[in-house]
Amino acid sequence: MALPFGRQPRSRRESRAGCAYNCGVRWAAYFVAFVALIALGSSPSQADEALWTGSRTAEARTEALLKALRAAADHGLDPDWYRPNDLEKAIAETDKARAEQLIADTFVAYASDISTGRVRANTVDKDIDIQQRKVERADLLKAAAEASDFAAYLASLPPKGDYPALQKALAELRAQRAATSFTPLPSGDLLRPGMTDARVSILRKRLGELGLPTPPLGGPTLDFYDEPLAAVVKSYQETKGLTVDGVIGTNTTRSLNTSIDDRIEQVVANLERRRWLPEDLGSRHVLVNAGDYSMVFVDGGQRVFESLVIVGTPKDPTPEIQSVMHGFQTNPYWTVPQTISGEEYLPMLRRDPYALQAGGFKIFASWSDNNSEIDPATIDWSTIHPKAFPYRIRQEPGASNALGYIFFPFANKYGIYMHDTANRWLFTEGSRNFSHGCIRLQNPLDFLEKVFKGRNGFDKEKVRTVINAQQQVHYAFPESVPLFVTYRTVSIAADGAPVFRDDVYGRDKRVVQAMARPRS
Repeated sequence: MALPFGRQPRSRRESRAGCAYNCGVRWAAYFVAFVALIALGSSPSQADEALWTGSRTAEARTEALLKALRAAADHGLDPDWYRPNDLEKAIAETDKARAEQLIADTFVAYASDISTGRVRANTVDKDIDIQQRKVERADLLKAAAEASDFAAYLASLPPKGDYPALQKALAELRAQRAATSFTPLPSGDLLRPGMTDARVSILRKRLGELGLPTPPLGGPTLDFYDEPLAAVVKSYQETKGLTVDGVIGTNTTRSLNTSIDDRIEQVVANLERRRWLPEDLGSRHVLVNAGDYSMVFVDGGQRVFESLVIVGTPKDPTPEIQSVMHGFQTNPYWTVPQTISGEEYLPMLRRDPYALQAGGFKIFASWSDNNSEIDPATIDWSTIHPKAFPYRIRQEPGASNALGYIFFPFANKYGIYMHDTANRWLFTEGSRNFSHGCIRLQNPLDFLEKVFKGRNGFDKEKVRTVINAQQQVHYAFPESVPLFVTYRTVSIAADGAPVFRDDVYGRDKRVVQAMARPRS
């Protein structure tokens, strides 16, 4: 037997060493498989039977795995990531130890991807910080060995809830793709009902491509934007979370120009995002969806409170996080983050040192000493660099306070929180991404009424009295409430139909790109 580089052994001992060199890997693989089965609690007779080859049971297990791999696209995964053809070739070869190792590795990769996500969420985007589930290799192999119906076991791995409905939406979109045309709407100035514009005929065609009924021509020409057509646009805007005004602007044009391939990508990203979260969020929790500007409070497994929310702008997006809410405070101060002070308030102070006073703001020299208030006229604001703003700006409680009258703190590394708002009119907008990342809640007192359910002597009228008296009071919840902030741009309506929101953060595309990267 030749040694590496063609050199022949000089002695019988060296010949035996060469045999060990060439055979060691194969026997090591068998030994690893034997030790793994022993660690999984198998008896010596079970250890003699490989998990994926060598018996009818093992071969049926492998066949079920290959079938699942080829159907991975149903979950938004690419079957080529798992190289099923390579598995078949390995099975046909005589090196069964290699086949066992390759199939085991592939099974673990697929089972992990399908149950907890293809990628580690926190590596996708700096604005994602969640406690993603993780499955252990040994646990997966043990479950595979013990499953009486391996195909059923594989089918049990993905999340439940609305996950199957998202799969159905994905299949329907793919079926439509071949028969769907796409005519992009050109950008331009605002197009309002009653105007005449060359884009109107294209708008009619695009709405028809999206399956929306276009009314008969109601004006003198095809280029006249009449009210019946505007009504169709308004209906579309409402379904996409846009401002419902019938006006064709930047946001509506971008949304109308979302292709079916873009929508497919969105569903793929949202399937992945659902796999990141726990299978069961718990019988009591708050779920904020920054993707569709909504919040729901679940108690006893039932949705007991729902609300509109305002979330972060594309420049300051609301992150995806998991945390816990322990209570709330009335009449909070708002300490302005340094970035906002430097970027937004410094130009105002340069124009007028007292520009912030009307909004109830005070400026302090120290970040810890409330007795260090300064007169803004004594500072030469032109010398202050916006990236190194040294002073603390604080807004006093009151009607104009950015946090409103109620503040919900919770632990997170982004310094965001949920709160009331002084700008309640913004809840009438469709796309409610106006904050610096915080979550503004529409009806906080109604939410608190559901959280307390009369316990701890809570009464929202008493809280209103406290607010009106301008008192700062901290209240503890009777029990902590887990909080999940996600970014689901595709949700499932009560009738099972998918509801799409536009990916204003561009985060869906980053998820899909991360999924396609080779495994490190």
